[in-house]
Amino acid sequence: MHSEAPPLFIRDVGMDTITLAGALPDKLRAMRAAGFSQVMLSARDLTGHAAGVDDAIACVKASGLRVTGFQVLRDFEGLSGHLHDYKVDIAQSMLSLCAAVGSRLLLACSSTSQHATGDIDAIARDLRKLAMLALPHGIRVAYEGLSWGRHINEYPQAWRAVQRADMPNLGLAMDSYHVLATETPLDALDEVDPDKLFFVQLSDFLWQQTRTPEERMTTARTFRVFPGEGVHTEPLAELVRRLHRMGYAGDYSFEVFNDDFQQMRPEHVAARGRRSAVWLAEEVLQRAVPLPREGRLARGAALAAREAG
Repeated sequence: MHSEAPPLFIRDVGMDTITLAGALPDKLRAMRAAGFSQVMLSARDLTGHAAGVDDAIACVKASGLRVTGFQVLRDFEGLSGHLHDYKVDIAQSMLSLCAAVGSRLLLACSSTSQHATGDIDAIARDLRKLAMLALPHGIRVAYEGLSWGRHINEYPQAWRAVQRADMPNLGLAMDSYHVLATETPLDALDEVDPDKLFFVQLSDFLWQQTRTPEERMTTARTFRVFPGEGVHTEPLAELVRRLHRMGYAGDYSFEVFNDDFQQMRPEHVAARGRRSAVWLAEEVLQRAVPLPREGRLARGAALAAREAG
């Protein structure tokens, strides 16, 4: 474990468990040792845990890590008949797991199914239904456009679907990989309400272009790297700066699918993540990185001053 205290910004950034190899307890320990305070969980972390779901939930709660969110509901929207009923049942099961582990955010990604319609009203209707299913659990739904999605594959399209659905607990999720892979202009961020941007995942990759949906999918699942390690450093940095300027105040998480990282000790990969978090703070946002205790004292002093005034 690092002897020095983690920089302040590392508390704004988490890691996805899919980034690390090993069993769930090993991943959680590696994140904590690297200085992270939050984790993005996969449903498989619970259902695939050797000691069972209840033990997995206990491991997460004992880790001291805040659960940023829970992923990922796939191919939910745009279906009909028995296919729609099937996905509603899957969604209800995932929402129950999400609530059980203490997450207040479920990630849903755009459909890749050939059976799904591209009708925006039907997509919005289904997203509205999903958000309504999440309401009793106190869960928000973050909808993400996959770069190989059948009908929605860029964040402006996903944002329009979220707007059309018009639910208070439904918002947008962004993944820098998909923005970079589709080369989607950042000017469309001007249309996004920052209060409806619920979650941002960050990663880069090792070559300039992915020309087909199939290449995007393969790259996304095998060759992502941490921010600052890939070939799209400046566009990724500009994305983070734009999000900061527009007032995004939610969580970031490193979602780094990488076959090579799966052959490394989790603590070594988590250390790479730590370096990336510090790079984002110092080089991209040009933040000072006071120790967490100093940051808490400064905020406490400012609050006391406001109350005295």
